[in-house]
Amino acid sequence: MKVFIADDSPVMREHLNATLSGFKKIEIIGEAADAIEAVKSIKKLKPDVVILDIRMPGGGGIHVLKAIKKNKVSPVVVVFTNYPYPQYRNKCMEEGAEFFFDKVSETGRMIETIERLVNMFSAPKSSIQAKKDIC
Repeated sequence: MKVFIADDSPVMREHLNATLSGFKKIEIIGEAADAIEAVKSIKKLKPDVVILDIRMPGGGGIHVLKAIKKNKVSPVVVVFTNYPYPQYRNKCMEEGAEFFFDKVSETGRMIETIERLVNMFSAPKSSIQAKKDIC
């Protein structure tokens, strides 16, 4: 499963890289610290899953979410944020995010979701069908 990490915090990107490197079937194909680079890189690299922060320079995570969900085939988006307010959660889900987690209290749930995604993307069916199964 190809994963892209979009978060303005170098510490968080490093932590996610270290955590996800423990999964044999995950390949981190890129990362970005700002919204502009995230959109550009995601469109170019075509990851299966994007882990996306809301607050980033250059437009923010919701801007990234809108831009990447315009395509007919888009990655599964896991919003992982320090801003778990209902208005952000609702907006992200309206814009097409499949998952929304609080960095402070839901890290374990986010990792469990990544594990489920790995299993589904590893199953002998297309990534589109796997995505439909998850959501």
